[in-house]
Amino acid sequence: MSAPGQASITRDEHVGYLLRLGDTALILGQQLGALCGHAPVLEEDMAQANIALDLIGQARMLLTHAGEVEGKGRDEDRLAFHREGHEFRNLLLAEQPNGDFALTMGRHFLVDAFHVELYAALAASRDERLAAIAAKAVKEATYHLRHSAGWVIRLGDGTAESHARMQAAIDRLWVWTGEMFQGDSVDEAIAAAGIGPDPATLRAGWLRRIEAVLGEATLSRPADGWMQSGGKQGRHTEALSYILGEMQILPRSNPGAVW
Repeated sequence: MSAPGQASITRDEHVGYLLRLGDTALILGQQLGALCGHAPVLEEDMAQANIALDLIGQARMLLTHAGEVEGKGRDEDRLAFHREGHEFRNLLLAEQPNGDFALTMGRHFLVDAFHVELYAALAASRDERLAAIAAKAVKEATYHLRHSAGWVIRLGDGTAESHARMQAAIDRLWVWTGEMFQGDSVDEAIAAAGIGPDPATLRAGWLRRIEAVLGEATLSRPADGWMQSGGKQGRHTEALSYILGEMQILPRSNPGAVW
């Protein structure tokens, strides 16, 4: 599982890392897809649906790659629809419930900024398949960030009510952001093998993007403190069970159904 002069990596570590990427994109896509028809204006409804499709597309490529590396015959559909909650490896931030529009945009803004940093780094991955996926995904993530950041600025620097809601959303979501940059044994093995970056190295660039937008939006960055974590290891909030219940009911009720 490694080239000469390159640190070794197990198949489980490689698959586990790909699942972290694919599951986060999948859950985010499902979250936005669930809001179809509920945006404040028609143009925004279309934009959210298109972003959801981008995320589902990323998930399909990443989960397909994970299944092929695993070599146990599980394709994108089996991985998406026939795993239990504890088998998912998405970031906890991705599964936070859809709330008001400020909360939804705040969640995506924080993840979008991370994805821009992450996929830019992954475009140089020694895993050529992953590098190709990332090279496409970073372009999409850049658009996603422009979109979500625009709403953060519009709401933060808008009325007193919209400002208060946007600040409340960022404050509420901040505790879930630390997990993006907390490494574990899988991250260490992936970084040593040249497949992905040390997540801690992504925080400085992410924070610059976040602070620039918050400043323009006249919003305050929450103070750093204790952060929630566990999603990457399969420990999730109750919210994920509701997301999977809706997402998986059709294929589980109709064996053989595919995307």
